[in-house]
Amino acid sequence: MRRYVGAIDQGTTSTRFIVFDRVGAIVASAQKEHAQYFPQPGWVEHEGAEILANTAEVAAAALARAGLRADDLAAVGITNQRETTLLWNRRTGAPLHRALVWQDTRVDAAVADYCKEGGPDRFRARTGLPLASYFSALKMQWLLREVQGARAMAESGEALLGTVDSWLAWNLTGGAASGLHLTDVTNASRTQLMNLETLDWDEDLLRAFDVPRAALPRIVSSSEIYGTVAGGPLEGVALGGILGDQQAALVGQACFQVGDAKNTYGTGCFLLVNTGTRPVQSRAGLITTVAYRMGGEPAHYALEGSVAIAGALVQWLRDNLGLIERSSDVEKLACEVEDNGDVYVVPAFSGLYAPYWRPDARGVIAGLTRYATRAHLARAALEATAYQTRDVLEAIARDAGLALGELRVDGGMVANETLMQFQADILGIDVVRPAMVETTALGAAYAAGLAAGYWRNRDDLVENWRVERRFSPRMSAQRRAELYAAWKKAVERSLGWTG
Repeated sequence: MRRYVGAIDQGTTSTRFIVFDRVGAIVASAQKEHAQYFPQPGWVEHEGAEILANTAEVAAAALARAGLRADDLAAVGITNQRETTLLWNRRTGAPLHRALVWQDTRVDAAVADYCKEGGPDRFRARTGLPLASYFSALKMQWLLREVQGARAMAESGEALLGTVDSWLAWNLTGGAASGLHLTDVTNASRTQLMNLETLDWDEDLLRAFDVPRAALPRIVSSSEIYGTVAGGPLEGVALGGILGDQQAALVGQACFQVGDAKNTYGTGCFLLVNTGTRPVQSRAGLITTVAYRMGGEPAHYALEGSVAIAGALVQWLRDNLGLIERSSDVEKLACEVEDNGDVYVVPAFSGLYAPYWRPDARGVIAGLTRYATRAHLARAALEATAYQTRDVLEAIARDAGLALGELRVDGGMVANETLMQFQADILGIDVVRPAMVETTALGAAYAAGLAAGYWRNRDDLVENWRVERRFSPRMSAQRRAELYAAWKKAVERSLGWTG
């Protein structure tokens, strides 16, 4: 009897495999980090082969811990770091270059060149995206140009391009022997090559970015049975769901109604609000993206605010400055002081993403005096994530006319109650932490389970959602306005540093 559903959660720093039961509870899990490569300033790379090996390892480990076999799983889903781009040989399965990670900024000069004709919104009407190094198209272009022989191989279909979901799905379903080259609509919507209306690769965009269709995956829905896993610890299990990580969290949070919103606090910070079955074009610096498409249903869309640095700022305090030994120590240090001491950290390490889209910005620490301590710096670092989230919510209100009544939250940083309370304070609305915070993996499991008939419909998923804690605002409106005004002043100081 197939009693459970599995999810591969391939993130920026690690890969996890989690097994869920019918009520969305975790039965077993395993996790393994992979190496981060920084060959030049602004360049960030991963080894595709390492990610693939880790995927098999954590799947085997999770099943073993619970005494399960592959045939205990009704289906498996994939959720993945989005925009990260790979190029590999169809015949051998070998990567032709390390993966270019979503944070990588090596194509900044190309972004500037493309902006000369039509500005940063040159392709926004078709793609929902501004021109930025964040998205996959220019990463693909760079790989085709810089890897010897790659363009000819890609044009003939001998070399394949894709995001991490495509890399995993191709290998899981047989690789060089029989692998399926596909991507779901959520990941395709992050490449800057898919037309939001047609949900297909756009010929004009392919020509503009000089990316051959022959190398690209087939675009599929987020929830359908694509094929069967061939070999490894998941052999014989139906592959039934694919969602980019932030869209997976939206599904895992059961945000199926227009106006439902979630914020995921991880390496970066990503706020999505469901806008229904029509894309809403942003005028306030947000991304229009596909939220999910279940089977043959119409696609649902979302407005997204993408913040590059959230939990990564805490890692920076730990690894670069040595202020803390473990990331979890930041809350204790921040609580040594009552406020930020008028210190603000703007973590524009690779520019500012939504709603600013300023690649010329760089990180600043503002407001320093002799009074400031490392505790003030820790508190300012936590608060930076909350301020950036407010920036995004302000943009959503301008774009969609949606005044959110609450914000559902998930991700590693939501365990930090100081941050969650300050988030509620600076937003002036309730922040709701669910009982299940592993919503990214859960969303992938939901997509796969729906395709396999393990769950009947979305009502089953809504019933599974439970509140663990609700954080309500305690701060006065005047104090909230003063702090946010100072944050905006600090952001201004970060702009125009390069270029």
